[in-house]
Amino acid sequence: MKFRRPTLRQIASGVGLFFVILYGFWFCMLVLYRWVMPPFTGVHVERRIQSWFDKGEYKKQYQPVPLSKISLQIQHAVVAAEDGRFFQHHGFDWEQIEHVLEKEVKNGRPRRGASTITQQLVKNLFLTTSRSPVRKTFEITLTPMAELVLSKQRILELYLNVIEWGPGVFGIEAASQYHYHTSAARLSRDQSARLAACVPSPRRRKPTRMDQYGAIIEERMRLMGY
Repeated sequence: MKFRRPTLRQIASGVGLFFVILYGFWFCMLVLYRWVMPPFTGVHVERRIQSWFDKGEYKKQYQPVPLSKISLQIQHAVVAAEDGRFFQHHGFDWEQIEHVLEKEVKNGRPRRGASTITQQLVKNLFLTTSRSPVRKTFEITLTPMAELVLSKQRILELYLNVIEWGPGVFGIEAASQYHYHTSAARLSRDQSARLAACVPSPRRRKPTRMDQYGAIIEERMRLMGY
């Protein structure tokens, strides 16, 4: 039997079918996550695999809690620090993107990114922390889907529960216990600002060292009326 090489049309059809199935799966997972907390995420898996090659013991700490059991202080601090227009935009903050592009043209490289909480959520849920163009493309295309399926409150709830806050520490409840030996519901304003300051680099930053940036976040909270 002679082997036939697939035609370009067949290859394109196969690739198209793969992406239809992939995005269909992600859509179904987002619908499920309207009511169910994810047992694990893409970044959880990434860190587990990395631990196989790193020296030392890896212990995952992950305790999802409802938004009603998360202090308003940490909710406000994270929004102020990561996405001040979270409740106004629909997945992408075009004003911030324009501001970052202007900074890039002026200074050569922006000091702060323009990723929204929704973008960061889909990255954490389904992707990895790699900075590849492929990952960014998936993130951008998944963001409108997340905004369509999930409410703003649910996006914030999922985000606070799945993001990284230390080595193997995922979610605000685990972070509160790990850094402050208290629950997420009892976080103070100062503690919340310091934890929010760690979000951009959670495996390197410590809340106790975030005096300056924590103070900046508290001022942003005040200006936003929080």
